[in-house]
Amino acid sequence: MPQSLLTWESLTLNLRNPFTVSYGTSDTRQAFWLRLTGDEGWGEGTLPPYYGVDTADIIAVWSRAAASSRPLPDDPAGIPAWVGDAGPAVARCALDLALHDRIGRQRRLPLHRLLGLPAPRPLPTSFTLSIDTPEAMAEAARSVPNLRVLKIKLGSDAQDVDRVAAVRAARPDVKLRVDANAGWQEADAIRYLKELERFDLEMVEQPLDKHDFDGMGRVQAHTALPIVADESAQTLADVERLGKAGVRGLNLKLMKTGGLTPALAMLKRARELGMRIMLGCMVETSLGTTAMAHLMGLADWVDLDAPLLIANDPFDGVSYGDGAVIRVPERAGIGVVLKP
Repeated sequence: MPQSLLTWESLTLNLRNPFTVSYGTSDTRQAFWLRLTGDEGWGEGTLPPYYGVDTADIIAVWSRAAASSRPLPDDPAGIPAWVGDAGPAVARCALDLALHDRIGRQRRLPLHRLLGLPAPRPLPTSFTLSIDTPEAMAEAARSVPNLRVLKIKLGSDAQDVDRVAAVRAARPDVKLRVDANAGWQEADAIRYLKELERFDLEMVEQPLDKHDFDGMGRVQAHTALPIVADESAQTLADVERLGKAGVRGLNLKLMKTGGLTPALAMLKRARELGMRIMLGCMVETSLGTTAMAHLMGLADWVDLDAPLLIANDPFDGVSYGDGAVIRVPERAGIGVVLKP
């Protein structure tokens, strides 16, 4: 029987603390580690359950790819055609990453150099505080005194302003970002933001439902704070709609966009539309996070804290210095290796 082009295995990621966002609470995530034959290249496919993607649909994409007789691309330009556009974005992302990793390893080039991107400049990642009582979130903020940027999850109830006030009082020294994860209604979002502006926030992420592009624009028109689209920004067409609505920022994540190729296309178009860029991640391993970190030379903000949230990350990739400043390994390809 012919050898498969690739294999994959499921990884259960254990979170250091239960993680609560507007969609609910979890203490684990399911990730998939995808490996080309001979470990020539590695990819990751990890998506939170609230995206509603069926695991069977993901596996179906990889099963078709594993049985393919097509030669693997030897140039990044050939990756989009090989991956195709069928199936969930997270499945295509894993293939896209593995193929980029393979070519980078073959050429002995780190991913950013393979793609002709600016060198990743060291940037501090935000560290996420999940939804809790204002008092508990303030204590969580005090428990990480060495961090420079905190992102506060909101969107669950009427205590959101109190949560931000408590965290700001506990940590007057940090940059603060808030993320409602589509948990607000438009009128509430506009009202909240008028109150939140006094807390010196850097941005407000995804205040409304992911389909409400025009509403996101109306919220942006009522505040000087940058509104940053996350769940709303999954395709190039979404970038066009967000730009037309007047939204000022974009949170790119490889798992929702389908990998490096579509993410870079979205980034380029967002810049043309005058939008600012945040590089984000799901709760994923250092494999996916390191791949995204290679794009830091193009970013305004970085939210790549997933490896800090996971207790059993199997990979060694990005490193975090003082203040959670990210540095990317100089190894070839994506640059991750298994931990001893």
